Amino acid sequence: MADNLPNCKQRGVKVANAGSIFSEDVADAAVGLLIDVLRRVSAANRFVKAGLWPQNGDYPLGHKLSGRRVGIVGMGSIGLDVAKRLDAFGCIILYTSRNNKPHVKFPFYPNIQELAAKCEILVICCALTDQTRHMVDKSVMLALGRDGIIVNIARGAIINEKDLVECLLKQEIAGVGLDVFEDEPNVPEELFELDNVVMTPHHAVMTEESMRNLYELVVGNLDAFFSNKPLMFEVMQV
Repeated sequence: MADNLPNCKQRGVKVANAGSIFSEDVADAAVGLLIDVLRRVSAANRFVKAGLWPQNGDYPLGHKLSGRRVGIVGMGSIGLDVAKRLDAFGCIILYTSRNNKPHVKFPFYPNIQELAAKCEILVICCALTDQTRHMVDKSVMLALGRDGIIVNIARGAIINEKDLVECLLKQEIAGVGLDVFEDEPNVPEELFELDNVVMTPHHAVMTEESMRNLYELVVGNLDAFFSNKPLMFEVMQV
């Protein structure tokens, strides 16, 4: 989209985005994925529905969220909402972003390698760029360690999926929660049989409420455009 902005400006085309309409819903989904991986909710659900509880006994225990060191990659509106929620759970929040943000109270790390070495959990909230493509690779996963968990609600290509599969199969990280994938809707088949992998089909952004808000925003911007009024969340002036 950014590559087309100069052409839009040259042609007098106004451009707007959705602002922070989806931020809370995506943050909720990120926390949900994290709790699912830690407490093995989906895996335990499959265990019960398969009728294995009576014959196999209790399901293996999960892990608590409170007190975990969580690194947030990308402290924009979504990252801030994730931090707010996990801070309320009693997590220790750290972050990396393009720049240190003076208004953010949590410790800043200049790169993801340093952040991963200090954390047990990484939550990916940044944009996909040439710089962030495959940024979460094997070196980051190894820095996170065997107890490490990765949650990605940003873009699939930020994670090197080949490295991710390898680290999961070798038990070099503890688990992942994924809403996005590099070649959607195709997902690496190796992930299907792993109980420490929780996946959703790129719908963290979508709730009934957020879609209703989006429709209202689109209609509001159409009204504003035809009334020669400023657009909501306008990306640039033409």
